[in-house]
Amino acid sequence: MYEPFCHGQDGFFNTIRKMAQDRREPSAVHVVGNMDWDGLHRPQIYYAMVAIFSGLFLSVIDGTICNVALPTIARQLQISSSDSIWIVNAFQLVVVMTLLPCSALGELFGFKRTYLWGMVFFTVGSLCCALSGSFVLLVLSRMLQGVGAAMVMSVNGSLVRLIYPKRHLAKGFGLNATVVALASVAGPTISGAILSVASWPWLFAVNLPFGVLTFFLARRYLPGNPTRVEGRRFDFPSAVLNALTFGLFIGCVEAFSHGLSFRWIVAGVVLLAGIGTVFVRRQLRQPYPMLPFDLLRIPVFSLSVLTSILSFTSQMLGMVALPFMFHLTFGMSAAETGLLMTAWPLVIVVAGPLAGTLATKIHPGLLGGVGLLVMSVGCFLLADVSPSVGYGGLVARLMLCGFGFGLFQSPNNHLLLSSAPSYRTGGASGMQATARLVGQTTGAALVALLFYLNGDRAPHAAMWLAGGFTLCGSLVSCSRLRAHRF
Repeated sequence: MYEPFCHGQDGFFNTIRKMAQDRREPSAVHVVGNMDWDGLHRPQIYYAMVAIFSGLFLSVIDGTICNVALPTIARQLQISSSDSIWIVNAFQLVVVMTLLPCSALGELFGFKRTYLWGMVFFTVGSLCCALSGSFVLLVLSRMLQGVGAAMVMSVNGSLVRLIYPKRHLAKGFGLNATVVALASVAGPTISGAILSVASWPWLFAVNLPFGVLTFFLARRYLPGNPTRVEGRRFDFPSAVLNALTFGLFIGCVEAFSHGLSFRWIVAGVVLLAGIGTVFVRRQLRQPYPMLPFDLLRIPVFSLSVLTSILSFTSQMLGMVALPFMFHLTFGMSAAETGLLMTAWPLVIVVAGPLAGTLATKIHPGLLGGVGLLVMSVGCFLLADVSPSVGYGGLVARLMLCGFGFGLFQSPNNHLLLSSAPSYRTGGASGMQATARLVGQTTGAALVALLFYLNGDRAPHAAMWLAGGFTLCGSLVSCSRLRAHRF
């Protein structure tokens, strides 16, 4: 049986369902509690929004904020440039490996509690990073940061669904998508500003006041959700298998793109296939799988996940390849490139909320499909760009990509999360974040592979590939018009 708990500032009994199911399909659903919950009200909703947007921004931006400082960190810690990459990779890898286990924790112990512990781990990890005097301590601290970031990201979408009234839920996802988009590309800019007045430890120390403030705002204003299920326990073997599967997947992609010995790549793929098979078979036997196969059987959900992976792969192909293109083809400096690249995320600030409003009137599948079609046009135009195109032409192409992506992201997130039953919101939120990170990691690895294969022509090839991925994403998004939710 479910045990209802009253949490949150106003106190409420959230809808709880219990599925009596076999290995494949639920046979009955039992609903207990108040089904009239419809988000928070003013002014609490504003403080709750600040709490979740602040934590999300900190978690996403710390994936890239130290990239600019890697040469300086390598010199001061007396390590090689290749070793310094682990300061970035350790964070990203841990996030990918722990996202789905953290979403399971959210469903078991509450989204608010998971979010609060995530902010604790992230803030403590930031303090440890700032005080690290050695390479090993810095990498370990970044891993602790990654665990905290994964906990925050895994329940973020679930909390948005609890905070916003149903009639404004699409707008909430639009604002959420805008925060993710800005944080994804703002790292180098903010890093450069901090490094112009302070040393590299301040890249992490700056998180401390914001982390503490976010924790107290979240503790005070975020609503809780009762999620305890009799007989359900955290599945540690599945968590380990999940971490190994995603870790090996990312490792194999990175190894192949960096030209590692073929026999090592084959060994990694074989190991991935073996562990992945065990993981999948175990998940298929679980009533509440960590890798949400129960949700992936919902056509709209699975198509939304696929669309998300395709779109974020395309976005990261562009974000990594374009700086090289601007340097090699146009001879731009790093400062000029950074200023020019801001055209992409700045348009998302407008397109994201606009898409959230339009999603209440236009089917999200169609709106997302149109957005990705617009983005694909921008990618193809950038792929064929020549030195004769001025700054205005480049800005227009970048804005086209940003506008298209902004039209897509928030309707896709809304459709993905709303297509899942309320008692599986944690799994849906974790899968949403996992799809984004898998897409981004794949896109970055593909750029490295194209450089390995094509040399200086790689940036142009990457934009052709980005346009292809985005066009496929548009077709998949439009296919959701005829797919059912449950």
